[in-house]
Amino acid sequence: MARTHNYAVQLTWTGATDGPTQDYATYSRTYTLAIEGKPTLEASADPMFRGDAALPNPEDLLVGALAGCHMLTYLAHCVRAKIPVVAYEDAASGTMVLEGGGGRFTDVILRPRVTVAAGSDVEKALALHERAHHDCFIAASVNFPVRHEAAVVVAES
Repeated sequence: MARTHNYAVQLTWTGATDGPTQDYATYSRTYTLAIEGKPTLEASADPMFRGDAALPNPEDLLVGALAGCHMLTYLAHCVRAKIPVVAYEDAASGTMVLEGGGGRFTDVILRPRVTVAAGSDVEKALALHERAHHDCFIAASVNFPVRHEAAVVVAES
């Protein structure tokens, strides 16, 4: 496997069709993210920044990217450890503070709830969350803590 991977996203400000940026309160914050061969995602700013509340915003996408990366890494570790996962959900959340003219995330908490097949090693399944956190590409790339409060249960037979 190659050591370097590149990702390309085409961002287009679609809000320009509503008019130019003449007034902070009224210009559209809507844009699209296009990735070759994949569905285009329409997004906007967070509503507190005058965005469209019906659309995902960059902050939502960051928290989602962290949760998705953790899940995919965790599932890979479970497969290698022969722990069959039958369900996985995460109620992830992040905290952002405004400072000066911008802001920053102070932390993200992942709350994965994993169901493993009957007969699985629950302690090992729980411990694999630490390994997944360590190996998650996205978590390793941010400059704020990403914590997890995982729970693992066994499926009823």
